[in-house]
Amino acid sequence: MPRPGRKAALSAFIVAAAFVIPAAFAQQSATEDALKALDAGNPAAAEVSLREAARAQPDDYFLHFNLALALAMQNKDADAEAELRRTLELKPGLYEAELNLGTLLLRNRRASEAMAPLQSAAQARPGEARPNLLYGDALLAAGRPAEAAASYQAAAAADPKSSAAQLGWARALLRSQAPEWTDAEAHYRKAAELDPQARNALLELAVACDKAGRADEAIALYREFPDSAEAKSRLPGLLAARNEFAAAIPGLEAAVKQAPTVENRVALADAYRLNRQPGPAIEQLQLAVAADSASYDLRMRFGRLLRDERKLAPAAEQFLAAAKLRPDSVQAWNELASALVVAENYEQGLAALDRVRALGKELPGDFYYRAICLDKLRQLKPALEAYQQFVTADAGKLPDQEFVARQRIRILEAEIRKR
Repeated sequence: MPRPGRKAALSAFIVAAAFVIPAAFAQQSATEDALKALDAGNPAAAEVSLREAARAQPDDYFLHFNLALALAMQNKDADAEAELRRTLELKPGLYEAELNLGTLLLRNRRASEAMAPLQSAAQARPGEARPNLLYGDALLAAGRPAEAAASYQAAAAADPKSSAAQLGWARALLRSQAPEWTDAEAHYRKAAELDPQARNALLELAVACDKAGRADEAIALYREFPDSAEAKSRLPGLLAARNEFAAAIPGLEAAVKQAPTVENRVALADAYRLNRQPGPAIEQLQLAVAADSASYDLRMRFGRLLRDERKLAPAAEQFLAAAKLRPDSVQAWNELASALVVAENYEQGLAALDRVRALGKELPGDFYYRAICLDKLRQLKPALEAYQQFVTADAGKLPDQEFVARQRIRILEAEIRKR
């Protein structure tokens, strides 16, 4: 007679109940030895005896059932499946065989095939948790979350202490009720209450809220898991996006310490900058540029930060490096010209403006900077022409600069007449 000890030998599967054992079979020493081998956790020995017995009694469904169990315990799943199907041919509707077949198919990621035997098992034992739980697993894996939720609900009703049922129910609701997940959260928390090891599954809800743009809920959930890699990765960025830079910085610092990638350094630099900590921001971008000196975007980002902090010479170095990486970048040459002119490096500023002119992309501001350079270099007629070009092109958009330009136009015209 099969004993409960074999349930422990392979907890994912069940053994047949005593009432299905043919009396003649139970009396045979070979099969008794096979059952003892299964109980002792030696399925290979059991397989030998059971195969011999099955050859002698090919229509004994119980032999095929236990042979399937021995094979499944050895991960000989294809042979185990064949024996279970043979069992069901000989004994249609056998609950234990249907449940084990469904379990085997689920183990091999064949959820769609597992649904039929598991549905039959669940219908045979509607008041039991396990068939409903497994049927829910099959439905969920097959992409039918709404039906899975109902099956998990039945499993939870059958066993109110089942954390697995609550967790499956939560996951089914998460997939079927987007973006309203209030019910899902309740079941995630119930699963964790029943089994503390299930608590980390709540991160699934955090990720879903994050992807759905529900930042407040995602942040609240991530904060419950400060040691989670997912939370460490995502929480700082979410906080920064909400302008909570001071709160984001510790997480971003930890991310850089753990993985000093360019991306992590840039994120930390942005948080420092927006939190009005330019010094640390410059340090992080300097390290990022050192790690990826061929990045145009990184050079431009670093140059602008230096420019904003009035570190004009280093800013010009970054803009020049960016311009060399992309010689056709009007933006890079314009930024370089601006930094050089403000730093009173007029000759190099004029050279940068010549590159913009060569690209045919001059803006009114370029005429203004050109006029200043020429004016300071005492090239009076070209300076006058540049000021006039600026006033004509600007059309009142930069009134302060236009005022200066008109003043210089009058002065330059007077000086030129005296010559």
